[in-house]
Amino acid sequence: MNRTKTLTLAVAATALAASALTAQARDFRLGLITPPQHLWSTEAEAFAETLAERSGGEHSVSVFPAQQLGNEAQMVQQLQTGALDMAFLTIAEISNRIPDFGALYAPYLVDDVDHAAALLRSDTAGELLDLMPAGVGLVGLGYGMVGMRQVLSREPIESAEDLEGLRLRITPFEPIRDFYTATGAAPEPMPLLEVYDALANGQVDAIDMDFDSILILKFYEQAEHLLISNHMMFPMVGVVSGRVWRELSPEDRELIETAMGEHLENVLTGFQEMDAAQEEEIRQLDLDIVEADAEFFAEAIAEWEATWAEKAPMLEALREEAERLRQ
Repeated sequence: MNRTKTLTLAVAATALAASALTAQARDFRLGLITPPQHLWSTEAEAFAETLAERSGGEHSVSVFPAQQLGNEAQMVQQLQTGALDMAFLTIAEISNRIPDFGALYAPYLVDDVDHAAALLRSDTAGELLDLMPAGVGLVGLGYGMVGMRQVLSREPIESAEDLEGLRLRITPFEPIRDFYTATGAAPEPMPLLEVYDALANGQVDAIDMDFDSILILKFYEQAEHLLISNHMMFPMVGVVSGRVWRELSPEDRELIETAMGEHLENVLTGFQEMDAAQEEEIRQLDLDIVEADAEFFAEAIAEWEATWAEKAPMLEALREEAERLRQ
Protein backbone atom coordinates (compact mmCIF):
# COMPACT_ATOMS: atom_id res chain seq x y z
CA MET A 1 0.00 0.00 0.00
CA ASN A 2 1.51 3.35 -1.03
CA ARG A 3 1.94 6.26 1.39
CA THR A 4 -0.83 8.38 -0.22
CA LYS A 5 -3.39 5.62 0.11
CA THR A 6 -2.32 4.90 3.70
CA LEU A 7 -2.65 8.58 4.60
CA THR A 8 -6.07 8.75 2.94
CA LEU A 9 -7.29 5.75 4.94
CA ALA A 10 -5.92 7.23 8.17
CA VAL A 11 -7.69 10.54 7.56
CA ALA A 12 -10.91 8.69 6.78
CA ALA A 13 -10.63 6.62 9.97
CA THR A 14 -10.02 9.76 12.04
CA ALA A 15 -13.01 11.47 10.45
CA LEU A 16 -15.17 8.41 11.12
CA ALA A 17 -14.11 8.34 14.78
CA ALA A 18 -14.80 12.04 15.15
CA SER A 19 -18.18 11.57 13.52
CA ALA A 20 -19.05 8.76 15.94
CA LEU A 21 -18.04 10.91 18.91
CA THR A 22 -20.18 13.77 17.64
CA ALA A 23 -23.13 11.44 17.15
CA GLN A 24 -22.92 10.43 20.81
CA ALA A 25 -22.83 14.00 22.08
CA ARG A 26 -26.22 15.16 23.25
CA ASP A 27 -27.95 18.37 24.26
CA PHE A 28 -30.53 16.92 26.59
CA ARG A 29 -33.75 18.77 27.44
CA LEU A 30 -35.03 18.65 31.02
CA GLY A 31 -38.48 19.92 31.96
CA LEU A 32 -40.12 20.73 35.29
CA ILE A 33 -43.05 22.72 36.63
CA THR A 34 -41.38 24.78 39.35
CA PRO A 35 -40.36 28.44 38.87
CA PRO A 36 -36.67 29.27 38.28
CA GLN A 37 -36.00 30.26 41.90
CA HIS A 38 -37.32 26.98 43.32
CA LEU A 39 -34.78 24.45 44.63
CA TRP A 40 -35.84 21.84 42.09
CA SER A 41 -35.05 24.30 39.30
CA THR A 42 -31.73 25.48 40.71
CA GLU A 43 -30.59 21.90 41.25
CA ALA A 44 -31.65 21.01 37.70
CA GLU A 45 -29.39 23.82 36.47
CA ALA A 46 -26.60 22.58 38.73
CA PHE A 47 -27.05 19.06 37.34
CA ALA A 48 -26.65 20.50 33.83
CA GLU A 49 -23.35 22.07 34.86
CA THR A 50 -22.14 18.85 36.49
CA LEU A 51 -22.96 16.71 33.46
CA ALA A 52 -21.26 19.14 31.06
CA GLU A 53 -18.15 19.24 33.23
CA ARG A 54 -17.87 15.49 33.80
CA SER A 55 -18.50 14.68 30.14
CA GLY A 56 -15.73 17.09 29.12
CA GLY A 57 -18.30 19.24 27.34
CA GLU A 58 -19.59 16.33 25.28
CA HIS A 59 -23.07 16.55 26.84
CA SER A 60 -25.17 19.52 27.82
CA VAL A 61 -28.60 19.96 29.38
CA SER A 62 -31.08 22.72 28.58
CA VAL A 63 -33.43 23.22 31.53
CA PHE A 64 -37.03 24.37 31.01
CA PRO A 65 -38.68 25.39 34.32
CA ALA A 66 -42.13 26.84 35.03
CA GLN A 67 -44.06 24.51 32.72
CA GLN A 68 -42.40 25.89 29.59
CA LEU A 69 -42.83 22.47 27.98
CA GLY A 70 -46.35 21.93 29.29
CA ASN A 71 -47.87 20.45 32.41
CA GLU A 72 -46.62 17.19 33.86
CA ALA A 73 -49.08 15.01 31.96
CA GLN A 74 -47.87 16.60 28.73
CA MET A 75 -44.23 16.20 29.73
CA VAL A 76 -44.76 12.51 30.49
CA GLN A 77 -46.17 12.06 26.99
CA GLN A 78 -43.12 13.83 25.55
CA LEU A 79 -40.82 11.63 27.61
CA GLN A 80 -42.56 8.51 26.40
CA THR A 81 -42.01 9.45 22.76
CA GLY A 82 -38.44 10.64 23.33
CA ALA A 83 -39.31 14.24 22.42
CA LEU A 84 -38.21 15.17 25.95
CA ASP A 85 -35.12 13.58 27.46
CA MET A 86 -35.39 14.17 31.21
CA ALA A 87 -37.63 15.69 33.86
CA PHE A 88 -38.04 16.33 37.56
CA LEU A 89 -41.64 15.23 38.14
CA THR A 90 -43.86 15.23 41.16
CA ILE A 91 -44.79 11.69 42.10
CA ALA A 92 -48.35 12.89 41.57
CA GLU A 93 -48.34 12.31 37.83
CA ILE A 94 -46.57 8.96 38.19
CA SER A 95 -49.12 7.78 40.76
CA ASN A 96 -51.89 8.45 38.23
CA ARG A 97 -50.28 5.81 36.02
CA ILE A 98 -48.71 3.47 38.62
CA PRO A 99 -51.03 3.38 41.65
CA ASP A 100 -48.38 1.91 43.97
CA PHE A 101 -46.67 5.31 43.95
CA GLY A 102 -49.81 6.69 45.57
CA ALA A 103 -48.73 4.95 48.77
CA LEU A 104 -46.07 7.62 49.24
CA TYR A 105 -48.92 10.10 49.85
CA ALA A 106 -50.50 8.12 52.68
CA PRO A 107 -51.66 10.62 55.33
CA TYR A 108 -49.20 10.71 58.22
CA LEU A 109 -47.01 8.04 56.67
CA VAL A 110 -44.08 10.15 57.89
CA ASP A 111 -43.70 12.61 60.75
CA ASP A 112 -41.63 15.40 59.21
CA VAL A 113 -39.19 16.23 56.40
CA ASP A 114 -36.33 14.28 57.99
CA HIS A 115 -38.48 11.18 58.25
CA ALA A 116 -39.69 11.72 54.66
CA ALA A 117 -36.15 12.03 53.33
CA ALA A 118 -35.08 8.87 55.17
CA LEU A 119 -37.98 6.91 53.69
CA LEU A 120 -37.26 8.18 50.17
CA ARG A 121 -33.63 7.06 50.56
CA SER A 122 -34.70 3.56 51.62
CA ASP A 123 -34.51 0.40 49.54
CA THR A 124 -38.28 0.03 49.93
CA ALA A 125 -38.93 3.33 48.17
CA GLY A 126 -36.28 2.37 45.63
CA GLU A 127 -38.32 -0.71 44.70
CA LEU A 128 -41.02 1.59 43.37
CA LEU A 129 -38.58 3.03 40.82
CA ASP A 130 -38.21 -0.46 39.37
CA LEU A 131 -41.87 -0.30 38.31
CA MET A 132 -41.38 2.74 36.10
CA PRO A 133 -39.88 1.33 32.88
CA ALA A 134 -42.72 -1.15 32.36
CA GLY A 135 -45.40 0.99 33.99
CA VAL A 136 -44.81 4.34 32.33
CA GLY A 137 -41.85 3.98 29.96
CA LEU A 138 -39.49 6.07 32.09
CA VAL A 139 -36.33 5.35 34.06
CA GLY A 140 -36.41 6.72 37.60
CA LEU A 141 -32.99 7.72 38.93
CA GLY A 142 -33.91 8.87 42.44
CA TYR A 143 -36.13 11.02 44.59
CA GLY A 144 -36.34 14.61 45.69
CA MET A 145 -39.16 16.31 47.58
CA VAL A 146 -40.60 19.54 48.88
CA GLY A 147 -41.68 20.16 52.44
CA MET A 148 -44.69 18.67 54.18
CA ARG A 149 -48.20 19.65 53.12
CA GLN A 150 -50.19 22.32 54.94
CA VAL A 151 -53.53 24.06 54.25
CA LEU A 152 -53.56 27.82 53.64
CA SER A 153 -57.06 29.30 53.52
CA ARG A 154 -58.98 32.55 53.13
CA GLU A 155 -61.21 31.69 56.12
CA PRO A 156 -60.30 29.94 59.41
CA ILE A 157 -60.09 26.14 59.59
CA GLU A 158 -60.36 25.16 63.24
CA SER A 159 -61.85 21.68 62.86
CA ALA A 160 -62.21 19.04 60.19
CA GLU A 161 -65.80 20.17 59.71
CA ASP A 162 -64.55 23.55 58.49
CA LEU A 163 -63.18 21.83 55.38
CA GLU A 164 -66.70 20.84 54.31
CA GLY A 165 -67.49 22.34 50.93
CA LEU A 166 -64.26 24.34 50.61
CA ARG A 167 -62.97 24.79 47.08
CA LEU A 168 -59.44 23.62 47.76
CA ARG A 169 -56.63 23.70 45.22
CA ILE A 170 -54.70 20.47 44.82
CA THR A 171 -52.07 19.07 42.51
CA PRO A 172 -54.02 16.92 40.01
CA PHE A 173 -53.61 13.36 41.20
CA GLU A 174 -55.80 10.73 42.79
CA PRO A 175 -54.29 10.15 46.27
CA ILE A 176 -54.56 13.78 47.33
CA ARG A 177 -57.95 14.18 45.63
CA ASP A 178 -59.28 11.19 47.54
CA PHE A 179 -57.94 12.55 50.83
CA TYR A 180 -59.61 15.92 50.50
CA THR A 181 -62.81 14.43 49.11
CA ALA A 182 -62.93 12.32 52.28
CA THR A 183 -62.69 15.50 54.37
CA GLY A 184 -65.75 16.89 52.59
CA ALA A 185 -63.79 19.55 50.70
CA ALA A 186 -64.21 20.13 46.97
CA PRO A 187 -60.68 19.54 45.60
CA GLU A 188 -59.88 21.57 42.51
CA PRO A 189 -56.82 20.62 40.43
CA MET A 190 -54.81 23.64 39.38
CA PRO A 191 -51.26 24.33 38.09
CA LEU A 192 -48.93 25.88 40.65
CA LEU A 193 -48.40 29.09 38.71
CA GLU A 194 -52.16 29.82 38.61
CA VAL A 195 -52.68 29.53 42.35
CA TYR A 196 -51.90 33.12 43.41
CA ASP A 197 -54.51 34.63 41.10
CA ALA A 198 -57.04 31.94 42.01
CA LEU A 199 -56.71 32.86 45.68
CA ALA A 200 -56.86 36.57 44.89
CA ASN A 201 -60.07 36.37 42.87
CA GLY A 202 -61.79 33.83 45.10
CA GLN A 203 -61.72 31.00 42.57
CA VAL A 204 -60.50 28.80 45.42
CA ASP A 205 -61.02 29.09 49.17
CA ALA A 206 -57.90 27.23 50.27
CA ILE A 207 -54.79 25.52 48.94
CA ASP A 208 -52.77 22.42 49.77
CA MET A 209 -49.19 23.71 49.86
CA ASP A 210 -45.74 23.47 51.46
CA PHE A 211 -43.94 26.19 53.43
CA ASP A 212 -41.42 26.80 50.64
CA SER A 213 -43.97 27.60 47.95
CA ILE A 214 -46.11 29.63 50.34
CA LEU A 215 -43.09 31.86 50.94
CA ILE A 216 -41.54 31.95 47.45
CA LEU A 217 -44.81 32.61 45.65
CA LYS A 218 -46.23 34.84 48.43
CA PHE A 219 -49.52 32.98 48.71
CA TYR A 220 -49.85 34.37 52.24
CA GLU A 221 -50.67 37.74 50.67
CA GLN A 222 -54.04 36.34 49.57
CA ALA A 223 -54.91 33.99 52.45
CA GLU A 224 -54.22 34.65 56.12
CA HIS A 225 -55.23 31.39 57.82
CA LEU A 226 -52.79 28.48 58.01
CA LEU A 227 -53.46 24.96 59.20
CA ILE A 228 -50.04 23.49 60.05
CA SER A 229 -50.81 19.79 59.72
CA ASN A 230 -47.76 18.15 58.10
CA HIS A 231 -50.29 15.61 56.89
CA MET A 232 -48.50 14.36 53.80
CA MET A 233 -45.09 14.40 52.18
CA PHE A 234 -44.68 15.45 48.57
CA PRO A 235 -41.99 13.52 46.70
CA MET A 236 -40.39 14.25 43.35
CA VAL A 237 -38.62 11.82 41.01
CA GLY A 238 -35.83 12.47 38.54
CA VAL A 239 -36.49 10.57 35.31
CA VAL A 240 -35.03 9.87 31.89
CA SER A 241 -37.09 8.88 28.87
CA GLY A 242 -36.94 5.11 28.39
CA ARG A 243 -36.43 5.61 24.66
CA VAL A 244 -33.52 7.96 25.29
CA TRP A 245 -32.04 5.68 27.96
CA ARG A 246 -31.87 2.77 25.51
CA GLU A 247 -29.81 4.91 23.13
CA LEU A 248 -27.17 5.75 25.73
CA SER A 249 -23.92 3.88 26.25
CA PRO A 250 -23.37 2.16 29.62
CA GLU A 251 -20.78 4.84 30.41
CA ASP A 252 -23.24 7.67 29.71
CA ARG A 253 -25.96 5.97 31.72
CA GLU A 254 -23.64 5.71 34.71
CA LEU A 255 -22.53 9.32 34.27
CA ILE A 256 -26.10 10.63 34.15
CA GLU A 257 -27.35 8.41 36.97
CA THR A 258 -24.51 9.46 39.27
CA ALA A 259 -24.74 13.18 38.50
CA MET A 260 -28.53 13.36 38.73
CA GLY A 261 -28.50 11.28 41.89
CA GLU A 262 -26.18 13.77 43.57
CA HIS A 263 -28.42 16.72 42.74
CA LEU A 264 -31.58 14.90 43.78
CA GLU A 265 -29.85 14.24 47.10
CA ASN A 266 -29.14 17.97 47.29
CA VAL A 267 -32.88 18.58 46.98
CA LEU A 268 -33.61 16.20 49.87
CA THR A 269 -30.96 17.69 52.13
CA GLY A 270 -31.89 21.21 51.03
CA PHE A 271 -35.46 20.85 52.24
CA GLN A 272 -34.28 19.17 55.41
CA GLU A 273 -32.05 22.14 56.12
CA MET A 274 -34.62 24.78 55.15
CA ASP A 275 -37.71 23.40 56.83
CA ALA A 276 -37.25 24.68 60.38
CA ALA A 277 -36.22 28.15 59.21
CA GLN A 278 -39.14 28.34 56.79
CA GLU A 279 -41.60 27.34 59.48
CA GLU A 280 -40.16 30.01 61.76
CA GLU A 281 -40.45 32.58 58.96
CA ILE A 282 -44.07 31.52 58.36
CA ARG A 283 -44.83 31.89 62.07
CA GLN A 284 -43.47 35.44 62.02
CA LEU A 285 -46.00 36.47 59.36
CA ASP A 286 -49.33 37.98 60.32
CA LEU A 287 -51.21 34.70 59.90
CA ASP A 288 -53.85 33.00 62.01
CA ILE A 289 -52.26 29.59 62.71
CA VAL A 290 -54.00 26.42 63.88
CA GLU A 291 -52.11 23.14 64.35
CA ALA A 292 -53.50 19.71 63.53
CA ASP A 293 -52.46 16.07 63.85
CA ALA A 294 -53.73 12.71 62.61
CA GLU A 295 -56.65 12.77 65.04
CA PHE A 296 -57.87 15.98 63.40
CA PHE A 297 -58.31 14.05 60.12
CA ALA A 298 -59.20 10.67 61.65
CA GLU A 299 -62.34 9.98 59.59
CA ALA A 300 -60.77 11.09 56.31
CA ILE A 301 -57.67 9.00 56.97
CA ALA A 302 -59.77 5.88 57.60
CA GLU A 303 -61.65 6.42 54.34
CA TRP A 304 -58.41 7.03 52.42
CA GLU A 305 -56.81 3.89 53.83
CA ALA A 306 -59.83 1.78 52.89
CA THR A 307 -59.42 2.89 49.26
CA TRP A 308 -55.65 2.88 48.88
CA ALA A 309 -54.68 -0.22 50.84
CA GLU A 310 -56.17 -2.21 47.97
CA LYS A 311 -55.07 0.08 45.12
CA ALA A 312 -51.44 0.36 46.28
CA PRO A 313 -50.12 -2.94 47.68
CA MET A 314 -46.76 -1.26 48.45
CA LEU A 315 -48.48 0.78 51.17
CA GLU A 316 -47.96 -1.92 53.79
CA ALA A 317 -44.23 -2.25 53.05
CA LEU A 318 -43.76 1.52 53.12
CA ARG A 319 -45.57 1.79 56.45
CA GLU A 320 -43.36 -0.95 57.90
CA GLU A 321 -40.24 0.83 56.63
CA ALA A 322 -41.46 4.18 57.98
CA GLU A 323 -42.09 2.61 61.39
CA ARG A 324 -38.63 1.02 61.38
CA LEU A 325 -37.08 4.41 60.63
CA ARG A 326 -38.87 5.93 63.64
CA GLN A 327 -36.98 3.60 65.99
